Amino acid sequence: MSKRKVCVVTGTRAEYGLFYPILKKIQASPALELQLIATTMHLSEEFGLTYKQIEEDGFVIDDKIENLIASDSSAAVAKSAALATLLLSDSFKRLKPDVLLLLGDRFETHAAATTAMLMNIPIAHIHGGEITEGAVDEQIRHAITKMSYWHFTATEVYKERILQMGEASERVFCCGAPGIDNIVNLKLLEKEELEDDLNWKFGSKSALFTYHPVTLDNSNVSNDMEKIFNALAASNLNVLFTYANADDNGRLINQLIERFCHSNPVKYRVEKSLGQLRYLSAMNYVDVLIGNTSSGIIEAASFHKPVVNIGTRQKGRLQSGNVIDCDIKSLGSAITKALSRDFTCKCNPIENIYGDGNAAACIVDILEREPLGVIKKFVDRKSER
Repeated sequence: MSKRKVCVVTGTRAEYGLFYPILKKIQASPALELQLIATTMHLSEEFGLTYKQIEEDGFVIDDKIENLIASDSSAAVAKSAALATLLLSDSFKRLKPDVLLLLGDRFETHAAATTAMLMNIPIAHIHGGEITEGAVDEQIRHAITKMSYWHFTATEVYKERILQMGEASERVFCCGAPGIDNIVNLKLLEKEELEDDLNWKFGSKSALFTYHPVTLDNSNVSNDMEKIFNALAASNLNVLFTYANADDNGRLINQLIERFCHSNPVKYRVEKSLGQLRYLSAMNYVDVLIGNTSSGIIEAASFHKPVVNIGTRQKGRLQSGNVIDCDIKSLGSAITKALSRDFTCKCNPIENIYGDGNAAACIVDILEREPLGVIKKFVDRKSER
């Protein structure tokens, strides 16, 4: 009996990190054959050429799609998505996958889903049903849900949302968030080992900072970042920065971060891409996470770390109790609260609502045994009452 060919398309360092435990289990499965396509930020020197990390982790990349147009605008993002659609059609035609496995809500993920749908390739989607009101990712995520045949959600609440969208219950599976698998299974670096690797010290109090463009907000990015930097400087924290992603204004954010870190390289350090091991290791040693990334909402709770979530980018995502939401004006007071004894003690006993580290096993089991198709019946929940 031939193996089921599972094609995975990845476009960013963060998404690949979440895919990692799933890729390992697909690779080891006697029933599945892994096909891997790297796109967008992975092939960009500006964002660290992170396809090299994929290869160093022992994976064979079946195709490399250079679709990222080097311009910091929404028009460039749209053109990058169009180019991904064009190039992925050739990849899928050559590889002939039995199912396309996608994660999240990026523009290249939407391009991959559109291409597969038009080529009658069944789609399996991870992290559907979630809400992030401040980013265009919200619409992309729900659009991919309606194009997908299987759904792997991170919580039961997200599963119920997908059922509301007319998807059949036998095709929606609550498996948890695969990012938790990495926390459970990876052997994290020792603090001194990580500091030596970064050539930077965490100091007495430190933060991990990741801030992505708020794509549905028309605010002045330069002014916003200046206010954020002022709050970080006033906090007296040592701060480890990671790059923003390749959305509209992402390059501008990265340029401003580089300039800020250059002003005090002892206190501030920026890395284009930490990779999953270094990122989670850093999360383990810092005192607080600051920014607007989903990892602050999903993974940080497993380390019992306080998180300061800035703005609306993650608005609507379920939280575990370790997150302080704030706007840019109140960032300073939010950081003070996050570092307070009362709040850090509150974080210690919390349980992560996004799972216990078995998401990859759940997903791969379904990829191995469940029947595949492309024809879906819309389930009208009103008619069931």
